[in-house]
Amino acid sequence: MKKYILMMTALLCLVVLTACGGKKEATPQEEEVDKEEPKAEVVEKLEVTDALGNTISFDKAPETFAVMSAGDMDMLLAVDAKIVGRPNARGPVADSLKDVQEIGNPHEPNFEQIAAVGADVLIVSPSFERHAANIEKQGTKVIYTEANSIQDIQDTLTFFGKLAGNEDKATEINDKITAQMKAIEETADAGVKTILVYGAPGTYLAALPNSLSGDLLAKAGGENIASDFPKEEKYPNYASLSVEKIIERNPQAVMLITHGEPEAVREAFEKEMAQNAAWKNLDAVKNGKVTILPSDLFGTNPGTHIVDALEEMQKQLEAVK
Repeated sequence: MKKYILMMTALLCLVVLTACGGKKEATPQEEEVDKEEPKAEVVEKLEVTDALGNTISFDKAPETFAVMSAGDMDMLLAVDAKIVGRPNARGPVADSLKDVQEIGNPHEPNFEQIAAVGADVLIVSPSFERHAANIEKQGTKVIYTEANSIQDIQDTLTFFGKLAGNEDKATEINDKITAQMKAIEETADAGVKTILVYGAPGTYLAALPNSLSGDLLAKAGGENIASDFPKEEKYPNYASLSVEKIIERNPQAVMLITHGEPEAVREAFEKEMAQNAAWKNLDAVKNGKVTILPSDLFGTNPGTHIVDALEEMQKQLEAVK
């Protein structure tokens, strides 16, 4: 019996030792490694569609932007985008932009400076399309915008908010624009017959309803007498001036739009009218309602100041009544 008890005791000890040996305690160093195990980095890919219907994909959100127009730059700044290349300035430049490299303008891009700034994204108008391939070879994505209506500008602002990761700010600004537009449209009186003339010395075109100024005229309550003029092939938002139709429809207001040198354009246009006596019989000319619209609001995309342009258009129409 004593021998049996000794055998059972030895067997029990063996089982206990085996159980204890099966579990290895972690060292302090091993516990620290477990706590600090690195997590996989999450890369948020971004895909957008620009004004020409191109789909642009990014492995990560773009961080730097170059831009060719003042209106697009204004909207990018509104959503806190980092601008490293800006259009050439004709006048004073905000302090925040003085150190930003100029890269030309839509008509005269500076390709050397565009390459030098090395932005993630270059924002341009559709007319830049023929240059895009060379820019994209340098690693910069080219994105196109349009500004042929107030809605275009609001859509672009939403688009920039997504690109810059600040969609809430874009929505806030757009909501404000929509509310202001609604208030203006509710007080607009329709009926002022108007011809919108885009001019540079020697070249004059009538702005059609599908142009930005044409959209502003309609929203402010004006009647565009050139609405059915045949559009220009190269400039589908404009038409050649038809003096016969203009005289027939007898506009109450003639509004001139120009990118720059407004007085030179006015003098050249007045000379043009003087050469055709029929112009003198227009109500707009007889009543002194030939005016030049502000170039910063109508000669280019005004960006977030689009409501200022609409208010100016309404003011011009009210002055005719």
